[in-house]
Amino acid sequence: MLVSVPFSEIGYRSWRRSVMQGLSIKNKLGFISGKYIADIVEYANNVIELWRELEDRYEQTNGARLYQIQKEINDLSQGVLDITSYYTKLKKLWEELNTLSKKTHCICTCTCGAKENMHKAEQDKRLIQFLMGLNEVYTIVRGSILMMNPLPTLAQAFSLFI
Repeated sequence: MLVSVPFSEIGYRSWRRSVMQGLSIKNKLGFISGKYIADIVEYANNVIELWRELEDRYEQTNGARLYQIQKEINDLSQGVLDITSYYTKLKKLWEELNTLSKKTHCICTCTCGAKENMHKAEQDKRLIQFLMGLNEVYTIVRGSILMMNPLPTLAQAFSLFI
């Protein structure tokens, strides 16, 4: 099976990313980069046309979905989850948010350091969100992490909790 979740007209970018990864792993990206499949797809002349049609139809940023994901992130707390499940759920939501807003990411070559500073600020924000959602039993470790200068990466902080 190429992807674990069938496309349901919601979450196009996440689904597309899964398809691209699945095809890449199976060394099949060539099937969507120019080979004709007119016998398989009824109305598309080739896979490129089919893929473009899907992108035109479903790749539009969905404000309601952006809102929903951000709300889930803001409302998420560890609660009854173990720390690994909480971390994984939060990371998944952040990745989905990234796929929805991927066109806002800068691809320019930066020489002033602003790009790295913005990335570090975003990572620090995510670390703080992660720490805010933890149960109170982690108060001491959370305080120790917040005292670090510079703040550790999210992965480093997670490993401290594990």
